[in-house]
Amino acid sequence: MKEQDSIATGKVERSAKFVKTGIKVGGNYLKHYTKKLFDADLTKDQLNQDNAEDIYESLSELKGSALKVAQMLSMDKSIMPKAYVDQFSKSQYNAPPLSGPLIVRTFSKYFGKTPDKIFDTFDIKSSNAASIGQVHRATKDGKNLAIKIQYPGVAESISSDLKLVKPFAFRLLGMSEKELDIYMKEVEQKMVEETDYILEVQQSKKFAEACQSLKNVVFPAYYPELSSPRIITMDWVEGLHLKEWLATNPTQEQRNTIGQALWDFYNFQMHTLKEVHADPHPGNFIITPDCKLGVLDFGCVKALPMDFYTPYFSLIIGDTLNDKAKTIQCFRELEMILDKDDAQAIDFYYNWYQKMIRLFAQPYINSSFDFSNKQFMQELYTFGEQLTKMPEFKQARGVKHFIYVNRTNFGLYAILSELDAQILTNQYANA
Repeated sequence: MKEQDSIATGKVERSAKFVKTGIKVGGNYLKHYTKKLFDADLTKDQLNQDNAEDIYESLSELKGSALKVAQMLSMDKSIMPKAYVDQFSKSQYNAPPLSGPLIVRTFSKYFGKTPDKIFDTFDIKSSNAASIGQVHRATKDGKNLAIKIQYPGVAESISSDLKLVKPFAFRLLGMSEKELDIYMKEVEQKMVEETDYILEVQQSKKFAEACQSLKNVVFPAYYPELSSPRIITMDWVEGLHLKEWLATNPTQEQRNTIGQALWDFYNFQMHTLKEVHADPHPGNFIITPDCKLGVLDFGCVKALPMDFYTPYFSLIIGDTLNDKAKTIQCFRELEMILDKDDAQAIDFYYNWYQKMIRLFAQPYINSSFDFSNKQFMQELYTFGEQLTKMPEFKQARGVKHFIYVNRTNFGLYAILSELDAQILTNQYANA
């Protein structure tokens, strides 16, 4: 993949890139509707493909918050055409990397030394490149290391980037402006945390220690003395990313092992730690040669306050849904039903939300669940798509915590579905 020799870091320069992309997208629409004059049956497939390629090309060159939003959107297959999902999913671990001179410059800025003066060996060519940073291999004192380096200007451009990407997100997500503002504000707060690599090292060490009792889950060791606000040094974890691993045709037993490790890892965090690794895209995991789940990134962590955790999980795991009054009370606490709603509106939202939760909670109802059942995920996506087209769901509903908790849960379900994993739903409680 071609390397980037430079990256736009100034607000004006980055804004100009968005404007240029907007012009391209406008041209794609003009071309599409011109063709449609001569072919009434023309679909939007090619338009979506052209727009997805142009938008992704622009975001991948800018890196940072804009590309991170694309990465998040790629995990929600229910709200975007397939062309966007396919393009944006590249940002999970296959974005265009930065060139060697930019990497050397970053080391010189934070350590006063070039990487070859710090490590015994340092591969100037990146191994993986994602939305916020890229990874290089290195060795020191006999240890194989992974060096994660943040792209220049990412932290400083979060707020301005999200303002620039908002029109694209507005069109793709179909949210009301108020709902989109809530979404963007929560995303901005989390992204500020994700760009603080000192915080990430602290979180990574804390979670690795807290989750050490989990079966078949492994974590790299971290080296604070070789890390900085924009560089993280950790052990190199040998293995394959999910798609690479699935291409080796693993057995059903191996799929179940990794699926169980994922399920236990996430549910242990949510129910025991009350905070969770909220970035469940495949690029953050490695499957080791001995069939263990390696967790690589704790930049995005979402705390679950009890005033959210209690009503949310009482709906999913408990028997609250069997009591209409208790269910409506939980919906009120979670702001899914609002004080302004009249009796008719309350009934409307109660009916739709309880249907949604009963569908979503299926894996928790029994002691085991088979994610190779593709009908389950298809029903989830179909139901979600149905809701997005209803005017009653265009307004902002639900507390802000839903943004990352839903992203986490649906991301987990999507990976388990891709694994075709059969899992035990209560095993995490024994860790």
